Amino acid sequence: MDIYNVTTVTHFILTGLSDLPEVRYPLFVAFAIIYQVTLVGNGAILLAVGTEAKLHTPMYYFLANLSLLDILCSSTTVPKMLRNLLTEDHSISFAGCALQLYFLVALMGTEVFLLAAMAYDRYVAICFPLHYSVIITKARCAQLVSGTWAAGFINSIIHTVSTFSLSFCRSNLVNQYYCDIPQIVALSCSSTYVAEMLALVIGGVFGTSAFLTTLISYVYIISTILKIQSAEGKRKAFSTCASHLLVVCLFYGTAIFTYLRRSSSQSSLSRDRLISMLYGIITPMLNPVIYSLRNTEVKGALARFACGRCSPQVQA
Repeated sequence: MDIYNVTTVTHFILTGLSDLPEVRYPLFVAFAIIYQVTLVGNGAILLAVGTEAKLHTPMYYFLANLSLLDILCSSTTVPKMLRNLLTEDHSISFAGCALQLYFLVALMGTEVFLLAAMAYDRYVAICFPLHYSVIITKARCAQLVSGTWAAGFINSIIHTVSTFSLSFCRSNLVNQYYCDIPQIVALSCSSTYVAEMLALVIGGVFGTSAFLTTLISYVYIISTILKIQSAEGKRKAFSTCASHLLVVCLFYGTAIFTYLRRSSSQSSLSRDRLISMLYGIITPMLNPVIYSLRNTEVKGALARFACGRCSPQVQA
């Protein structure tokens, strides 16, 4: 379904997950349910942290920001994808594509930095437990969180401007169900050297620094846990960071498969769309499940909130 224009491209056509009519509606139902679970699960985390005084700590402040990021990230791509599954119109305006890419890159970048900040928080909590309250103060926590959001959105401005400063006068078919940098740059009919180098250098510097911060933090964490004599002490120490470690592995695992293995064959392109779906849709749904299942404080806060909501109705 390639479309070639002799004039400047004014809109793009998103490929979508499938062009087969018999699977479009089942996919719509499946992803609509996943999206609702994502909103409810992450919303529950935000509710628990906001209403429970015991959860007003740096670790849960970071977790609340992660849940907010997951809600916003899913909302950047999923509603448009659901609409495309129901209609024959898969087009998105030039400005709409630019906005979608800007917010997607900003939110994903913020999540990379936030996971690094959360790893540092766990590093201080496990390696320096007696100094934790002195090092990770409320002010320091606010600085780390605001810094992650600022870095993510500034990084996205650079990538979005460099990507959409290119000339587009050939195919407007985006081989993805959302607008992303590699697919948009591939459609340019002008030199893409600057845009590709910016994506490589800036993305590499920011991404590598965040990844190394996370990795080094966990090297020290695991080393400290292994030095603990008692098995119970090791179990308690590991339980404080197990959920975050699982989320980090899930995030970086799908991200690496999404962005570091690009291929031109049709089967590989379809596989890339599937992997990016796991990265952008499934992971935000699983994050609150991972944290709530392993966290008695979050489950307790949600149970108390539910009981508090039910008791006035029972009394009435």
